[in-house]
Formats: sequence, C-alpha cells, structure tokens
Amino acid sequence: MAQVWTCTGLRWAAGGPVLEWSGGRRSALPRGKRVAFAVPEGGVRRCVGARGNACAVGAVVPGRSTGARCEECARLDRAHSVAADTIADDPRPYRVYLAWFGPGMVKVGITAVERGPARLLEQGAVCFSWLGTGPLMAARRTEELLRAALRVPDRIPYAEKRAVRSALPETGEERAVEVRELHARAVALTGWPESLRPEPCEVVDHTGVFGIGEGPGAFGEVLELVPGGGLGGELVAAAGPDLHLAVGGRGVVVLDTRLMAGWELVPSGPADAGCGFPVREFRREPDGLF
Repeated sequence: MAQVWTCTGLRWAAGGPVLEWSGGRRSALPRGKRVAFAVPEGGVRRCVGARGNACAVGAVVPGRSTGARCEECARLDRAHSVAADTIADDPRPYRVYLAWFGPGMVKVGITAVERGPARLLEQGAVCFSWLGTGPLMAARRTEELLRAALRVPDRIPYAEKRAVRSALPETGEERAVEVRELHARAVALTGWPESLRPEPCEVVDHTGVFGIGEGPGAFGEVLELVPGGGLGGELVAAAGPDLHLAVGGRGVVVLDTRLMAGWELVPSGPADAGCGFPVREFRREPDGLF
C-alpha cells in the first residue's frame, strides 16, 4: 500500500521553499525538482486544526478553502493573531513595509523584526522596501495612516498576484518604481507616531529568488484538489505559497500549496503526467482593438 503523506504547509527557509508534512518531514523544493502526487479515490479533506491542536470533530472542509480550517478552528487560530489585530501588548519591535506584486499592486503591512524578510517571501512580494521600525502599536498606526491618507491597501488577493506574474516589467529598476514613489509620499506625511523610526528606501527584488520571469509564464491555476486526481510536473518557479509547475505539454500551471493541507496524498506515477485537477485559465488582455 502506498505511503500516505499529509501536507501541513509551505515555508520559506534560508535555502528556498520547503514543503512540510505531518510527523516533521520536510521536502526541499529546488527549481527543476520533479513534483508528483495524487489524492486517493474516496479521499476526504479534513480540518487541519488550530495552533498545533487537532480539530475536535475532524470536520470536513471545502476543497477550495485556502485556510483548510472549519469555522471554529479558524476562530481559534486568529484569537491570538497579530494579523487579526487581537494582540496589543507584543513587546517585540516591528517593521512597516511596502510590498509590490505587479503594476498597480502595492500594499502596506507589518512584520516582526526578528522574522526578517520571511513575511515578504511568504506573501510572494516581487519586491519590497522597509518603511519604518518601532513598537507594534506604532507600526499599526503607521499602517492605518497610509491606508487613510494614501489609500494603500493592506491586503491583495493571491489570485490577483499570481495572474500578473507572467507579465511583469523586465528590469529591477522598472519593478521598483512604484515602491520608490510610494515610499517618498509616505515619509512626507504628517502624523507619523514619534516612536516609529523611518527607514530609507532600499528596494529588494525577489524575482531571482522566486525564479519568475526566467521561463514561460503560467497559463492558469489549480482551483482545488479532488479525489482520484493527480498532478505531476517540473518546478520552474515558486512565489509565496505558489508552485509553478511545467505539466506535460500543456505549459505551466500554478498550484497554491495551501490547497494541499488537510488531504491525505500519495505518490503518483510519472512526474510529468500533467494535471488531473480543475484548472482556471488566466484571462489575457486583448491587444489593441482585437
């Protein structure tokens, strides 16, 4: 009987992206690696629980849920979350950042200083710059200042990020333009918290780390995993939770690894067998009038 693996998520380590599995196993994902797995017939996707604890009822969760948690476990997971703004007394220093994902897609966010750029890699930020450093609530107030004064969002849907990766500007200087412009507007604002120290604009570009722009762009994204389906291909790029896989003769498809959580997976056949899961093709903008 084939060995069953249960994915717990993708993490960005010093050497690149790594898939983590229940039981503590890890799979490094260097570019060029062959990736192949399947969902057994009759498989069911179950809630992954919250904060290291199993779901009390083993709830079934939808295939298209990127959180892979039932309503109760999702509530518990966010109960002590900085992202959900439920913690006000975290003593660690925080950084405010500006992250760029594609033309017209810049967001503001915060991350603990001790995490370095990990948060930006996890989000799939194509490039970014620090904006300021200080206590958590000062960072929060700065984030709110940019949202209110400059209408900068603090969230951009993953679907929008991945849809534009195949049409990014070619040079790092072009990709940095919007971050530099927004950074200049942000530091010129009045009302910054006194305890937040501004940081100079130093744009870091992740295209080389991710491997995007080095080969053919993706034609679509996997919508969900389904029982009896499988996926096999060569890893050509990775950004945030997304793996860009060359699948047979179809081209490159994007797999959001968050869709893998909660499924019991087994090794499949040939690693270039293609994609047996539902795929949504990206919309292409027409050229000119036609």
